[in-house]
Amino acid sequence: MADQELTVVLVHGAFAESASWNGVIERLGPAYSVVAVANPLRGVTTDAAYVRDVVRGIGGPVLLVAHSYGGMVITEAAADEPTVRGLVYVNGFCPDTGESALALSGKFPGSTLGDTLVSYPVSSGGNEVAIGQDAYHAQFAADVSDDQAALMARTQRPVTEQALGEGLATATPPWQSLPTWFVFGDSDNNIPVAVHRFMAERAGARGIREVAGASHAMTVSRPGEVAESVIEAARGVGAG
Repeated sequence: MADQELTVVLVHGAFAESASWNGVIERLGPAYSVVAVANPLRGVTTDAAYVRDVVRGIGGPVLLVAHSYGGMVITEAAADEPTVRGLVYVNGFCPDTGESALALSGKFPGSTLGDTLVSYPVSSGGNEVAIGQDAYHAQFAADVSDDQAALMARTQRPVTEQALGEGLATATPPWQSLPTWFVFGDSDNNIPVAVHRFMAERAGARGIREVAGASHAMTVSRPGEVAESVIEAARGVGAG
């Protein structure tokens, strides 16, 4: 791969997995080099260190794209990382220093996630959480089919409570200096749309796409709109 070829790096969030980007990847097509990272979902700092390793392994300029909790991760991973050219948040958290996913999701009313979670201890310490099977469709992916939602519920990746409660460590969030794009749904039951609007405005987003009726799982339900934002961002940082 040529040194100056942009690579789009996709980072999934909690209660999803890397295949949730399949529809987006298909729509990006062969014009873009794409890597979908398997986010460990163990903690913001450690997850970001892993994503940073992937970015450095690519060895060229990257556009970081994240869904949900993955936004916490790419914000930390991009800090002081010179190959990162821009950030795209897909129903994703865009935190300031010290802010956690839990704190941001509760900044404005409307999230119903807490009541749907099941938790259990893990041998590494603390608890991890998942969305209950019966609640997953309505909570996470209301605008996908019953069969698709059932499959997603069974393949969801749990996240630790530590990850959701860990604040952003970097003192200089990269969205203060890097161009950002936001795409989000107005029917997101995990992160209220008011939170998305707040974060996009605070970051001075170069592009904002609000999708009517889109659930939290818009990488699956609305891959076309997500891909459009990714392409817009790639062009905005000088590729495509």
